[in-house]
Amino acid sequence: MGNNNVSAEYQPISMWGYFGYELLFGIPVVGFIILLVFAFGGTSNKNLKNFARSKFCVFIIATILSIILAVTGIATGIAAEILNQ
Repeated sequence: MGNNNVSAEYQPISMWGYFGYELLFGIPVVGFIILLVFAFGGTSNKNLKNFARSKFCVFIIATILSIILAVTGIATGIAAEILNQ
């Protein structure tokens, strides 16, 4: 279409490209490794690199929230056990 004048470094990702990368990054261990490779310089495409970085940030935020919820749940369980004694 109109992307013939854009260098490979700034080539846009198509809708199907985003869909495919979402599926690829969703694979449990291999997808996370590929996500890290793309996020930290495994591609020259700036759009793909930024997309991988945003997915990595979401992963970090979800991990932190999961840890907070787990600690809160454990603390609540311990407090309930102490109160029941």
